[in-house]
Amino acid sequence: MRATAWMGRDKVKVIDVPDPTILSPRDAIVRITTTAICGSDLHLYHGYIPAMRKGDILGHEFMGEVVEVGPQVRNLRPGDRVVVPFPIACGHCTSCQRGLYSVCENSNPNAGIAEKIMGHSPGGIFGYSHLLGGYAGGQAEYARVPFADVGPLKVPDEVPDEQAVMLADVFPTGYMGAEMCDIKPGHLVAIWGAGPVGLLAAASAQLLGAERVFVIDRYPYRLRLAREHTGAETINYEETDVLDALNELTAGRGPDACIDAVGLEGHHGNAAIYAYDRAKQAVRAETERPFALRQAILACRSGGVVSVVGAYGGFIDKFPMGAFMNRALTMRTGQCHVQRYTRPLLERIQRGELDPSFIVSHRMPLEDAPRGYKTFQKKRDECTKVLLTV
Repeated sequence: MRATAWMGRDKVKVIDVPDPTILSPRDAIVRITTTAICGSDLHLYHGYIPAMRKGDILGHEFMGEVVEVGPQVRNLRPGDRVVVPFPIACGHCTSCQRGLYSVCENSNPNAGIAEKIMGHSPGGIFGYSHLLGGYAGGQAEYARVPFADVGPLKVPDEVPDEQAVMLADVFPTGYMGAEMCDIKPGHLVAIWGAGPVGLLAAASAQLLGAERVFVIDRYPYRLRLAREHTGAETINYEETDVLDALNELTAGRGPDACIDAVGLEGHHGNAAIYAYDRAKQAVRAETERPFALRQAILACRSGGVVSVVGAYGGFIDKFPMGAFMNRALTMRTGQCHVQRYTRPLLERIQRGELDPSFIVSHRMPLEDAPRGYKTFQKKRDECTKVLLTV
């Protein structure tokens, strides 16, 4: 089969690889119809996530048709149309029983590697390095889906791929980012990043009852999408001091909740801070560029919530712990527990409450994946989200 493979820093290639096979009684094989390039895939593309190997198959947002199931998979059968959550979860461990699917205790066969960096291992993730299991990803013609009796969700025929594939990651992640804010009537929410997750976090914050939502980014076209599709007010951080703007918009108190939807490759209008983090990152003295996280902590009102759904991989510098502790802030974070959200969010799509496909800007065949990565990386042609059809 054909698959998108990581070939080294800033290089991917569509190559021939062996077809996947059933390896466990709880496996399924899915023929992929639509897959997507995620912003966190760019962290792999740029070489910032450890334990990548040349030839690793990328992709953790995908859906398609079940073609084969193991003998213990009784909820699916060949021909079912499914979307597959990006975290791999067994469904039976203590974490899964608590609904914390992304930290499944049984799905990362390389847990020892992750423990050296993270203390304890999270669960496995499709196409996201050997740190998180070494699983082949879904930017391919077929994928093996472990624990298929737990993860995949059947999708009705009337829900198009462009909507359904968003349930694999970005819609649940944006929604969880907003849900962790404990939004109450009258609450003001600020979101750093108007990429796919940030845009869907803004839309979700509105669904959950936020009075006002502020979205911070530097690309005019992404800020336009935030205004037009989520009703958010926008701040361009290259034109405006973000902390001053948020103080003015919130009568000096700060937002009730702040969402970091940026993660480890953030940019910043302050050239000195940007140069500092880039230099330390280049020599691996720091693995992240946490501009958005620092700013979210400083901006949030005292006693407020900082919600972090932007992906981080290691260690950050200049964390404002004094502000975080002395102002009684709460931080909530995590890779999304997608299995918890797929069904209720599918129902929201079916009821017409939100069409998450508004974030899609580019569609191309799987063979054009290298062009898709470059277009997404460079933000060419107002690129927001790339879908690959198989």
